[in-house]
Amino acid sequence: MEKLQSISSLVLSARPDNPLHIFRPGAVDKAACFFQSHFQGKVLYAVKTNPEPCILKQLYQLGITSFDVASLEEIRLVHEVLPQAHLHFMHTIKSRRAIREAYHEYGVRDFSLDSKEELQKILEETNQANDLNLYVRLAIPNTYAELNLADKFGATLKEAAELLRATRSHAVSLGICFHVGSQCMHPDAYRIAIRMAAKVIRESKVKVDALDVGGGFPSIYPGMMPPEMDHFFAAIHEEFAKIRGSKEMTLMCEPGRALVAESGSVIVKVELRKGDRLYINDGTYGSLFDAGTPHFIFPVKLIRPESGVAQKEVIPFSFFGPTCDTLDFMKGPFYLPEDVREGDYIEVGQLGAYGRTLATRFNGFAAENDLAWVSDAPLMTMYSGVHSQEPLEVIAA
Repeated sequence: MEKLQSISSLVLSARPDNPLHIFRPGAVDKAACFFQSHFQGKVLYAVKTNPEPCILKQLYQLGITSFDVASLEEIRLVHEVLPQAHLHFMHTIKSRRAIREAYHEYGVRDFSLDSKEELQKILEETNQANDLNLYVRLAIPNTYAELNLADKFGATLKEAAELLRATRSHAVSLGICFHVGSQCMHPDAYRIAIRMAAKVIRESKVKVDALDVGGGFPSIYPGMMPPEMDHFFAAIHEEFAKIRGSKEMTLMCEPGRALVAESGSVIVKVELRKGDRLYINDGTYGSLFDAGTPHFIFPVKLIRPESGVAQKEVIPFSFFGPTCDTLDFMKGPFYLPEDVREGDYIEVGQLGAYGRTLATRFNGFAAENDLAWVSDAPLMTMYSGVHSQEPLEVIAA
């Protein structure tokens, strides 16, 4: 591989008029190696978080060879990029066509479910297959999560034991799975969930072969400083060890955000300034959906390709995106030097998760297909042992 550029040299040479998407392979390497060396089980990557082929290939090369897919299109994508990958269809409510094609055309044998009706669909569309690995998903409180996923999926504790028993007779391998919610901010969420799973296992009185603790592992953002990742793993390992028969069980997890958030940024251009509001060329219909709807605050850094040094005093700004919709608004606050002006560039960090993945083509503003690979460190990181943030630095490119 040729030597990667820095963001400053890239902006200086390209002077991009459209949002410029950045990929840091070093950040993926660090996060994936951390999970591989610290999590005492099987790691699946949640493809929905960032389905870029370069991400999938790098994770596979680093030893993460199993993938959590949620749709037929994700199955096709991963199969095309990585034909030998192990696919787990972990969306609990699937179309009959998706089940049928996943099983018969792509060799998928791992499916999740949260109802007897979904179990019946899987059995019918796989022709009563006898080689299925089935995972019963529990509804778990998402008390510590920034984004709640509990209302849509999962069998209640009252239903779960009976569903486990019904599923056991059709599964060569039976698992329990759950999701504590996206951007989970406290390890106790996993303790609570595993204890609930253990209770269901006891009540069902059937052999369970796998426990999948799902995703929810956090990244780091301004104003959202989670405990170090080791604390999450410690909670999971301690509670898992208490489950009767856990030595014969496979422990699994499905990280997404925690693996790739730090790897992505977008370089946006300031088109106009009105007081403390900056009009930029990307927004909530593009890479910055999470800044507008759940109101995440992302780390930012000013890049000024012209001569002159920006003032060091910083003030809070809000952003408007490029579309004609007033909902295209990101409140922030995003702290930048007070003399930011038209023509400046801003790096918005931590967008490797759910950045380009959620982008639309509304108003004709669409993300470019190419990614610029760079050597720069992420603006914030979970994996150095220190929560570092450098939003105030100005690059004189």
